Amino acid sequence: LRARTRSLFSRDFRTKGPIKLSTYLINFKVGDIVDIKANGAIQKGMPHKYYHGKTGVVYNVTKSAVGVIVHKQVGNRYIEKRINVRVEHVKHSNCRLDFLRRVKENARRKAQAKENGETIVLKRQPAQPATAHYVSFKKNAPITVAPVPYEALV
Repeated sequence: LRARTRSLFSRDFRTKGPIKLSTYLINFKVGDIVDIKANGAIQKGMPHKYYHGKTGVVYNVTKSAVGVIVHKQVGNRYIEKRINVRVEHVKHSNCRLDFLRRVKENARRKAQAKENGETIVLKRQPAQPATAHYVSFKKNAPITVAPVPYEALV
């Protein structure tokens, strides 16, 4: 069923028209993390509107479609759903790019620290409070702020 999807599946501004051939040239492998985004121009193999915007893992690859495992919340539990979606409605997810970038950066910093013979902390630190400092009053005189009295203009 495709009820109440008028704006959900509509194509964005300046993206209407024929589908780019690069959409069909992307390779998907089992284990890839993908985002499901239904393309309104292709009705075949379109996912249900619930899965639009969800992220899943590829478990099966066929000629023109991929099987994706998505976790769906039903009541108080999550159910593993296996859906088959055509490649026009799927794209590689960027959710792990920052993690993979950090892994490479940590490996580089660890090798550099080992080379220099020093210990290094690779854990992420939350933003620390600003360090203490003095404020000079020489060219920065304090200003007294007072409320403006209310005047009824009747």
